[in-house]
Amino acid sequence: MADIYHIWADHKQDVDPYDFANKMRKFLDGLVSMGRMKGYRLTRSKLGFRSMDMPEFHIMMEFDNMQQLDDAMTSIIRNEKNIDESHVSFNSLVDKETIQHFLYRDFPDDIQQKATVEQKEFTTDEIVEATKNIKPDLW
Repeated sequence: MADIYHIWADHKQDVDPYDFANKMRKFLDGLVSMGRMKGYRLTRSKLGFRSMDMPEFHIMMEFDNMQQLDDAMTSIIRNEKNIDESHVSFNSLVDKETIQHFLYRDFPDDIQQKATVEQKEFTTDEIVEATKNIKPDLW
């Protein structure tokens, strides 16, 4: 099971696509080496083949759980091992008008599994005794 953070973006007009990809990989590799992210994919639309007007680059960042994603974002904020510098560098290359991002997870996941709760029948005496223990001054 994994949480996958998807980002679609174009690079700025004056930015070389290879420079864009290399700087993004530097940033993402830093998160992986720190254990803040499980892995990632950086892809580019092939020959403009797409059915919608989507940005050219697609980045998939895979996390074991939401805590790992939160830790990755905290790493960026805290500027751990210059990860923030790489992130700022990447942001300066992105056409901010085109960026789209979404969080997906495997489905169905463990959270959706129903919990089984065993129902117990109580006698009137048991209920009265429990009430006495909760609020003895009433008795």
